[in-house]
Amino acid sequence: QVQLVESGGGLVQAGGSLRLSCAASGRTFSRSAMGWFRQAPGKEREFVTYISRSGGLTYYADSVKDRFTISRDNAKNTVYLQMNSLKPEDTAVYYCAAAQGAYTIATMTTTNRYDYWGQGTQVTVSS
Repeated sequence: QVQLVESGGGLVQAGGSLRLSCAASGRTFSRSAMGWFRQAPGKEREFVTYISRSGGLTYYADSVKDRFTISRDNAKNTVYLQMNSLKPEDTAVYYCAAAQGAYTIATMTTTNRYDYWGQGTQVTVSS
């Protein structure tokens, strides 16, 4: 069992930055690939980025590439999402998720591959 708690959301002006954190409980964090998703009002939850168990491999949605950076600290059981050059269209609830077992990059972009989810943190970008 893995419990995930996101933090770091808030209100920021366009062009600003935020850093989200996701703290995981349990002993299996280092064996979990981690992802960030977001969901805007009236829209489906969408993939943002993922990071492999070791942190050596990352993958980003085109909409956030070169602006967002995912990282992890396995010693602290925490995954981070550094968000720069924020745009109003980045406004959403951001969720972290953990996936255990075998996976491919393609499956990691889908919500149903993940085994555990956090409660989400609101990010609002004003224009």
